[in-house]
Order: sequence, then structure tokens, then C-alpha cells
Amino acid sequence: MINNLIFIPIKVNGETLTFLLDTGVEETVLFSLDDKEEVSLHQLEKIKLKGLGANEAVEAFKSSKNKLEVSGFVDDNHELYLILDQEFNFSSQVGIPVNGIIGYHFFKDHLVEINYDRKKVIVYADSHIKIRKRILKSHKKEAISLENNKPYYTTNVVTVNQSHPSKMLIDTGNSDAIWLFLSEAPNLTLPSKSIKCFLGRGFSGNVYGQRARMQSFTFGDTNFKNPIGTFPDSTSVSSVSFVQDRVGSLGGGVLSRFSIFFDYPGSCIYAKPGAKISMPFNFNMSGLEVQHDGLEWVTQTYQERGGTAAVYTARQDNMGHVQDNLKIKFELKPVFRIFNVREGSPAQAAGLQKDDRIISLNGKNAHYLTIEKINELLKSEDGRTIVITVERKGVQLTYKFQLKSIL
Repeated sequence: MINNLIFIPIKVNGETLTFLLDTGVEETVLFSLDDKEEVSLHQLEKIKLKGLGANEAVEAFKSSKNKLEVSGFVDDNHELYLILDQEFNFSSQVGIPVNGIIGYHFFKDHLVEINYDRKKVIVYADSHIKIRKRILKSHKKEAISLENNKPYYTTNVVTVNQSHPSKMLIDTGNSDAIWLFLSEAPNLTLPSKSIKCFLGRGFSGNVYGQRARMQSFTFGDTNFKNPIGTFPDSTSVSSVSFVQDRVGSLGGGVLSRFSIFFDYPGSCIYAKPGAKISMPFNFNMSGLEVQHDGLEWVTQTYQERGGTAAVYTARQDNMGHVQDNLKIKFELKPVFRIFNVREGSPAQAAGLQKDDRIISLNGKNAHYLTIEKINELLKSEDGRTIVITVERKGVQLTYKFQLKSIL
């Protein structure tokens, strides 16, 4: 679990790869094999793919008759798509190597439980009616429609005193709470207080838009007040073919507050509120977008005593010579870099810039941070002071600013 997204290991033709589990895609996609020596793919055919983003379709290869395995769950005839354009690789945004995305084919034949609190994905081999009866005792059943092999759920959305029954894609591959496409929902308007943001990267390039607090929307038995809504701009969605009446997506910012059973064969889901159900909807108040920028070797000095590491000290022997018990340990540690600074944000006002390398954040060495920890800090509390040291053109600079909730 990183940024409300789910990553699972799957063997592709015998090689273990890491996949984003994404109900918002139909086909299985590979876009990075950098951390693997060799992966065999069968029967390659050149094609083009289009999706979110402002650019043209990207080149890809379709591969057939592949074997995918995860925990005894086997598909001997799996079709997947390989994208060679590394601009689409989002490993740097989540901080771990991600090789691909899997969606519909993981869910299509079985009852699948995603328990966000326990960080478990369970595929039920037996879809007997007894399992569904047991689930109904604790979970609320909701009807979904499967269109283009993706799940859709209709809910009531209120933006600015305007209520609109809204057909939403259930999208576990989207880390935000809710996306709304205003071009598809003329009855909904953008709230007056909003901020322009970089939203991520789609199949067809970078996605930009605005974030604003909506009044409410409902999922299951829960009515959420003042959630953060994301509104992609019209250019970013121009190449997308929407199913009829779709106006947006429900993402991990909502789904991670529940335990959810996906029942594609039964055209329904079962949802139960989880531990995070009452948590407020926060956003990155700093204006900084941070990415993982590889690894570097770091040396640590220490002295071993009875199998444990202790602080290094030098001592003299009987001849007066200093005995050096120094031990050096080499470790690979992450490097983080700023890849976007939101215009008008506290970070921009302080002087931070794109491509600055993060050295420390609120006194913590960046080598011991993760993307998840950095994002948690930058979303944490209105008025919180952030002290960040960065390296720019070989010079270390320290900046100080306060998080400011403008929504």
C-alpha cells in the first residue's frame, strides 16, 4: 500500500514482477522491466494505445499466450501489452520498482476481497452462495455495472449546491478520492475556491487539472462531507472515450476507507467501513511533488560488540598504539528530488525549485524517508512548519515554510 494504491507480486512466464492492482483498466500492461535481467514474452504484435493525457497515442506491443501466476492463481493464456516509452513509468512517484498494471483479468472469474486495513487481497476459488450469505451479514451489497470490462457505480454527488446522480468508475488505480469530468456533467460546477495541480501521468501524457472541496457524495451507507474533488482539465481527457453517462471516478482515497468484495460475476460489490472511515480528506498543502530518483551508496561506520552495532571508539593497546576497531558498512539508500512546485504554493514562495534534491526534511535525513512518509508529512496539519534542506547545483540550501490549507 503506497498512496492508497495496491501493489502485488505476479510471476510472468516465471519471472516475478510488481503490478499495480487497478480496476480502472481492462488489459494487463507492462511498462518497465529495468530491474529484471530477462522476461520472455510471446507472439509480439505492434499497436498503439490512447488514454488520459494531452499527447498522441503511445506505441506498444501486444503479447499473447503468457503464463501469469500469483499464489497458486494461474492463467496459462494471458494477453498483455508492453509500453516502451519510459515516460509512462511511475515507479519514481511511488518509490518502488513497478513493472505493470493488472485489472479486469484479475477480477473477472472470482470473488475478490480487498481489505485495506489488513493489507490483504484474497481471491476466493469457491464462489458458492454460502460465502455471499456470510459477507451480507457484515457488508452492504451495492449493484455495479460492468462496461468495457470495468466496474461502474452510481452515487449522488453535490459540488456547489447542485446534486447530480453520477456514474463513477470504481478505480483502485487512482490514489485520489474522487475525480469529476465537468465536460460530462453540465449540472456540476467547479467550486470557486480551487487550486491548479499536476495530477499525474496517463497513457497519453501528463494530466493537469484543479482540486477543490465538494459538498458531499455517498458510497455505501456513508455520506462523505467536504471531500477533496479532483477536476481534470478538458485537454487531459480529450482522447478518452467515456462510457455513456460516466462523469468521474472513485479512487483509493475513498476505497481505502472500506473493506470491499468485488463480485464481477454477480455484478455487485460488498462494502464495509474500515478504520479510516472518519478520517478527514487532506491534500498536499506544501505545493511540492516529490519523486524517487534512484539509489546511492552510503557508508556507515560502527563497531560490533557481541553481534550488535555500537558507536565507534578508538582505544590504545599496551604498546600505546591506537587499535582501530572501525567497521564500515555500505548500504543503498534512496534519493528524492522535487519534480514539480505548484504555482502560488508555500513551497514556491519559500524559494524551492524543480529538480532540487532533498537532503533532509524536518531534521530527518532523506536517506531514511519514503515517498509515503514524505507525503504524509506534507498533508499532515494546517500551519505545520516544514524545514527542508536541498542541494541545488552542488550547494546545500535550507528553506522554511508553513503548510497552508487553502481549500
